[in-house]
Amino acid sequence: MPDTRRAGDRSKTGDRPRTGDQPPRARIGATYRVQVRPGFDLDATAGLTDYLADLGVTHLYSAPLLTATPGSAHGYDVVDHRAVNPELGGEAGRVRLVRALRAAGLGLVVDIVPNHAGVARPAANPAWWDVLRRGRASAYASWFDIDWDRGRLLLPVLADAPDALDDLKIVDGELRYHEHRFPTADGTGEGAAREVHDRQHYELVSWRRGDRELTYRRFFAVADLAGLRVEDPEVFDATHAEILRWAAAGDVDGIRVDHPDGLRDPAGYLARLRAAAPDAWLLVEKILEYGEELPDWPVDGTTGYDALAPVCGLFVNADAEGDFTALDTRLTGHHTSWPDLIHDTKLEAATRLLAAELTRLAALAPELAPDEARAALAELAACFPVYRGYPPHGARHLADARVEAGRRRPDLTAALDAVTRRLRDPDDELGQRFPQLTGAVMAKGVEDTAYYRWSRFVALNEVGGSPAHFGTPPAEFHRSAADRQAHRPATMTTLSTHDTKRGEDVRARLAVLAELPERWAERVTRWNAAAPLPDPAFAHLLWQTAVGAWPIERERLHAYVEKAAREASVATNWADPDPAFEDAMHAVVDRMYDDPELPAELTAFADEITPAGWSNSLGQKLVQLAMPGVPDTYQGTELWENSLVDPDNRRPVDFAVRRKLLARLDAGRLPAVDADGAAKLLVVSRTLRLRRDRPELFTGYRPLPARGPAAAHAVAFDRGGAVAVATRLPLGLARAGGWGDTTLSLPVHELTDLFTGRVYGGGETPLADLLATYPVALLAPTTEFVEAAS
Repeated sequence: MPDTRRAGDRSKTGDRPRTGDQPPRARIGATYRVQVRPGFDLDATAGLTDYLADLGVTHLYSAPLLTATPGSAHGYDVVDHRAVNPELGGEAGRVRLVRALRAAGLGLVVDIVPNHAGVARPAANPAWWDVLRRGRASAYASWFDIDWDRGRLLLPVLADAPDALDDLKIVDGELRYHEHRFPTADGTGEGAAREVHDRQHYELVSWRRGDRELTYRRFFAVADLAGLRVEDPEVFDATHAEILRWAAAGDVDGIRVDHPDGLRDPAGYLARLRAAAPDAWLLVEKILEYGEELPDWPVDGTTGYDALAPVCGLFVNADAEGDFTALDTRLTGHHTSWPDLIHDTKLEAATRLLAAELTRLAALAPELAPDEARAALAELAACFPVYRGYPPHGARHLADARVEAGRRRPDLTAALDAVTRRLRDPDDELGQRFPQLTGAVMAKGVEDTAYYRWSRFVALNEVGGSPAHFGTPPAEFHRSAADRQAHRPATMTTLSTHDTKRGEDVRARLAVLAELPERWAERVTRWNAAAPLPDPAFAHLLWQTAVGAWPIERERLHAYVEKAAREASVATNWADPDPAFEDAMHAVVDRMYDDPELPAELTAFADEITPAGWSNSLGQKLVQLAMPGVPDTYQGTELWENSLVDPDNRRPVDFAVRRKLLARLDAGRLPAVDADGAAKLLVVSRTLRLRRDRPELFTGYRPLPARGPAAAHAVAFDRGGAVAVATRLPLGLARAGGWGDTTLSLPVHELTDLFTGRVYGGGETPLADLLATYPVALLAPTTEFVEAAS
């Protein structure tokens, strides 16, 4: 059974392997994310430590390590909080990893999952198994967010057939339904399987009932992930004891908190976690909407999505917005309003995917008729402008939602007023639970639906981004970077994660389309005519995806379009796939590879935009690595990487190739910007090494102005000694004849470019000289160290 000892009780840890004396903790300068998983376990990860140290990072940033559902490819479905996942190598493997990290001078950042636990295989989760067996009498009944007042615990595992329970059997005193195992309560095992089932604290129901009638809180709409009540101190202690043991032993320097918006009281949870791990670098996976600020929590920052959007937006031509809006309207036959679209997709999420959660909330408002309460709550959730509020803070967001809901549904005025009054009370259970709904509604309605429906320009359809904001002006970027330096200098920055909708280099290549909108309109119109699809908006997403990732293996593109179309939920969906549409969709993909003309045309167009895409990739990578914050590099992205959405972005990484290329760079070979990606590895390694070895050069932030006819194509900043320079909109720069006599005002002392080794005297420096070899430059005061490092 799970161990309910409090975190401070170390009385049972004496037999665990020890990691030895802890040296002073390393400063967290940069992280490298590794998806530790079965097939790439803790020992395989330990084998990367010398490479990561050579790359220049200071910390390994790991996927969750606690025991997860057997076979889990991601680890976010923890089933036993007491131990390291044996499929990863167990506690002994963790100890070996820590020792390897220390030997390489590296530290460890771990990912934890407080919001939910894996329940897909009940026998693997001792606490859940006990709850199923004993019901409310279980010592673990308070661990899970279960609505016991609604009757038996509903488990949506049956086929959608009236006779599904006929397949239920009794084996070894357990109920078995195909591969599923369930416990039986004491004294209930006599009789036929159906009779035994009817005596249990749980009821097996059709999988379709899960979204409508579930009696426990889930992670989003995933019934296999049951919500935990970490607001209960005993649950917090029991589920965090092992992680906190690692932190107390000095084995962990940082903690990444998954999905805090699912928690009932995120602020209270984070205060408790900070008190338990006062020295940890503490990050939250908090997704901020455009212009939203992080709440005043005791954390160091977010996991970086709020940096991803402005960095990528820097390399998008904002002047092309009108062209892409016109193209989208012509292709689809109608104008799409982004505010109206996300309202509708959020309302769908609230009333369909999350209907069970909505019903539970409506029951907390008995003063209203059930349908009226559901309608008012759903409308407020659909109109809520950010992921969630944090009562008593964030009243402005609730007020904005009330105004917009009233505009859209004046017939609900009385119900909206009644519900809003309740939601303003931070002590009201309805007010405490409603924010958990709005976060899920935003994630499912926008990230997982609207982003697949509105295909105007999919490079912007990214977690933490806003497709309605077409590009980031340099002045806006500089303001946000200066603000990050002033207020959250230890927050993470990133360009790719396991949750991004497409990899950073795919986005960088797609950004090139905004520099040739007419050419793109001509190409996509030709391809749509050659291989038509009944859903024109999805067809536009498909062609953009193909061009952004080309060349891509056929099976990967097939897998992507199936997921994307079902997420969009227009012509097909997860619950009821449309075979005719999906056959047509897969036929279009096959034509990309088999048609007499399309493969050559796709290849030619991709080849045409790839060099500019490489320029954008190098630029955005340098900006992200050098800007304020702690930069993360997602596994494999130190080379060109054409990943799409999960699970495509969890594919194995060829580290042998990366080691070989890094050794070649260190031998002094200056790489070309070409298909092997060594130029990106040069940018990543030299920037990370400078940050690690000369942190004093990264303590400020000041934009550096360019002067001359091509000034708009440069973005540059001084971090307090280290200067980063990147090229924007490279096709436009080429059409204008290059840099000409455009100059950059550099600090007045001798500087060395770490990418080329060239030395500059400072002052007004021609960009044509500075960026003659690469579209980026990283300058630092010339010293013996810099000369050697470059």
